Amino acid sequence: MSAPVEVSVAIPVLNGARWLDGVLSAVRRQTVEAELVVADSGSSDASAAIARRHGARVVEVAHFSHGGTRNLLMHETAGAHVAFLTQDAEPAHPGWLRALLDAMGAAKDVALAFGPERPRPGADPVAARIVEDWYARMAPLVRAGGRRPDTGPDWFFTSVNGCVARRAWEAVPFREIPYAEDRALAADLMSAGWARAFAPEASVLHSHDYTAVELLRRAFDEGRALREIYGHRAPVHPRTLGREIRREHAHDGAVVHHAARALGAALGARSERLPNRVRAALSLERRH
Repeated sequence: MSAPVEVSVAIPVLNGARWLDGVLSAVRRQTVEAELVVADSGSSDASAAIARRHGARVVEVAHFSHGGTRNLLMHETAGAHVAFLTQDAEPAHPGWLRALLDAMGAAKDVALAFGPERPRPGADPVAARIVEDWYARMAPLVRAGGRRPDTGPDWFFTSVNGCVARRAWEAVPFREIPYAEDRALAADLMSAGWARAFAPEASVLHSHDYTAVELLRRAFDEGRALREIYGHRAPVHPRTLGREIRREHAHDGAVVHHAARALGAALGARSERLPNRVRAALSLERRH
């Protein structure tokens, strides 16, 4: 009988060759040995070959969705814990996986653990500040305590850099949804009585330098997802939007950046009122 697998690392991939070699090299440098499984959604670049060169088992995906493909990866892996990365999220040091597993062991009811994203060298400083400020708000261990899920840091989890306990997932899997499957999983698991842990040492290098239009479209997807998961609607009244933009603008002077985020979130929160073709045009994920 083969020995049980403590942890698997699972990565969904589509044309990820730009960063994938560095990501998988960092996974292989970890102090903890892990099974490595990549779900490839029909890449036309060298992604699958890069994954196999690093000893990964490559699973072909016919129809990608953020929730469905991660459920597939849970089925295809053997670890008691499954650490998820994205194709451009590179573990920052060899202790990344150990730190995630230590957080998973913080209490018997921990179902989820995650670490922070750190900006890559040369990343947009405004986006970097926003991400760093967000992760600075995380508590090390959180339980729902009878509260309803909301958009705050206590209910946050990310599959960019997060670990899932198999026994918890078997009871409460990812929702088969196209976006924000990680936020939904945290809401569902914590509402079911599981705990969520944060591992500040388990950092990855991950950042995007979006144009203003791309940022608006990304915020549109996020605003839509927050409404679907939590019922949250970002403000749309011009006066309220103006106050929000001015508040963020005071930190860094990036008016266009904050205006794009605020407008995209407001539109996304009201996406059901828009025609299909407009939703698809606004969505960075091309969701109708």
